Amino acid sequence: MTPVSLPFFVYGTLRPGEANHDLFLRGRIRSEETGRLTGALLYDGPGYPYAVEEPGGGPVCGELVTARPGEYDELLAALDELEEYAPGDPRNLYERVAREVTRTADGTAVRAWVYVAAPSVTARLRARGKLIESGDWLSRR
Repeated sequence: MTPVSLPFFVYGTLRPGEANHDLFLRGRIRSEETGRLTGALLYDGPGYPYAVEEPGGGPVCGELVTARPGEYDELLAALDELEEYAPGDPRNLYERVAREVTRTADGTAVRAWVYVAAPSVTARLRARGKLIESGDWLSRR
């Protein structure tokens, strides 16, 4: 069963200028626009970030990425593989969830797929993770 075709909210290595942007998104996307995810905090992985769901937290800064027609299934599979996400697998580091993301340009809310930290990772990060206070992976240094 194919999930609903939603845009993706990317906040780490898939953002423009980062290591996985061209590897995974070049030629597969129709549009990319800045957005914000509220209800989450950003932690350093290290090497890649995790958004940890936290009521009242955020925002986490990133981009809303929309697949080109005919590329959606391939892009979804590639991103699931990159994030090592398999539906229902208790070993997941990330979970793919549908969340409201706000477009920076006009403030409208868009439902999008977001890879958030899985419960076991969330517990570890809350206990001893490095919070990226700005919520922006690109300004973490």
